[in-house]
Amino acid sequence: MNQLDTILHKIVSLEEAKQIVANWRIQGEKIVFTNGCFDIIHKGHIYYLSKARDLGSKLILGLNTDASIKRLKGENRPIKEEESRALTIASFEFIDLVILFDEDTPLNVISTLLPDVLVKGSDYQIENIVGAKEVLANGGEVKTIEFVEGFSTTNYVKKM
Repeated sequence: MNQLDTILHKIVSLEEAKQIVANWRIQGEKIVFTNGCFDIIHKGHIYYLSKARDLGSKLILGLNTDASIKRLKGENRPIKEEESRALTIASFEFIDLVILFDEDTPLNVISTLLPDVLVKGSDYQIENIVGAKEVLANGGEVKTIEFVEGFSTTNYVKKM
């Protein structure tokens, strides 16, 4: 398989992800999940995602669709369309799967996959993280990761 095919095979539907995760569990993998828009990739994203991957052996990223970003962030977002964002994220070696979700939150994805570790940025309180209750009830962990100060897509958009 060539490199592009390897990257493209990481972008999967929720149904495909269920089967892949079931196989990973049989193999004893520790599955980490995080989510976001990841519109303009920057240093903060790389630090955050690589630290998330360090919490397990497989990292799944739930990626907001264009429609869900518009609902959350306004008509001028996203900057990059979902196909480009998914391809960019999937190209990172520390990302094992990318799942696009159209809802405002990834609750359905999290409830379906029930990762071993659910991760969000430290701007979230664990009790307010979508899916935390479900992951904890299933024996999993919920963690937060510190942000790299001064880096955000919103700040880059303001500069443009």
